[in-house]
Amino acid sequence: MTATRTGTSQRVVTTRSARANAHIGRHAQTIAIAVVLVVLLIFFAFSADRFATTGNLLNLLRQIAPTLVVATAMTFVISTSGIDLSVGSTVALSGSLLAIVLQHGWNPTLALVAILALGALIGFVNGWFSSYQNIPPFIVTLAMLSIMRGTALRATEGYSTPIDGDLWIVQIGQGRIAGVPVPAILAVIIALVGWLVLTRTPFGRYVIGLGSNGESLRRTGVNTRKVGLTVYVLTGLAAAIAGVLIATRLSSGSSNAGTGFELEVITAVVLGGTSLFGGRASMLGTILGALTLGVIANGLVLLHVSPFYVQIVQGGILLLAIFANSKVWARFGAIRK
Repeated sequence: MTATRTGTSQRVVTTRSARANAHIGRHAQTIAIAVVLVVLLIFFAFSADRFATTGNLLNLLRQIAPTLVVATAMTFVISTSGIDLSVGSTVALSGSLLAIVLQHGWNPTLALVAILALGALIGFVNGWFSSYQNIPPFIVTLAMLSIMRGTALRATEGYSTPIDGDLWIVQIGQGRIAGVPVPAILAVIIALVGWLVLTRTPFGRYVIGLGSNGESLRRTGVNTRKVGLTVYVLTGLAAAIAGVLIATRLSSGSSNAGTGFELEVITAVVLGGTSLFGGRASMLGTILGALTLGVIANGLVLLHVSPFYVQIVQGGILLLAIFANSKVWARFGAIRK
């Protein structure tokens, strides 16, 4: 009897150990980026005098808010094995048109609704061509990148358009609630909603299923085309929100805004553990990835490193993240299983 109990106990311990190892394997990259973020925070806190100040940290949160907003939506797109390269141009167009219509006397509320609707429409076009016409998302969104950037340049003629600082809409980018920047609060709320949708709703499961085995998901009766369309509408809407945040923070709309923004967003998502091949996502990892990129950019500036090196660093991080995503962490997870 004792031997039987001992054997059962050992099996229970072994099962728990296997589950713990499997859990670590599934979240290895998220754990790794969390560790990297902590190391970076400690390094810059000791090497840059102003880094750990309350003012700088709040400014950091405000600066990364647009990236986090769009990265949250991009997590859904990449989870389906898609991509959206048009988000940077949508940011530029949204901010530029917002400034233009406000200068023409539009009601700020109406202007805001119109810009968000425009972003959703751009996402709808991307999703329709990708999901319903089966054109590769890379091609579709690359074309939209050019179209939206060109439209922004034509609308502004290459000049920045100022926004009246007395309008309430400026508080979206410059306001504070209990000392915390409004953009940071909005970004946290959107990221939390994204996490809940991805992990706690049928739509989130459909997104992951579409990326891992779309045909099997379709055979269960799920409208996979509609799911694919929806995720692009989300990125278009998120890019418009980011455009509003940037334009109201700077009190001007510019056709040059969002240059290289898509690289930053995709890097944050992939760095956080979401697979470029679809079927695996981590919203927490996306948040940590956005924070990591923001900390690196902010810390390098405070160390008086040329801002031109920031893009070089981001490109290198993206390459390493893709390598780790497809090789190192995939192998690690397989070993753990």
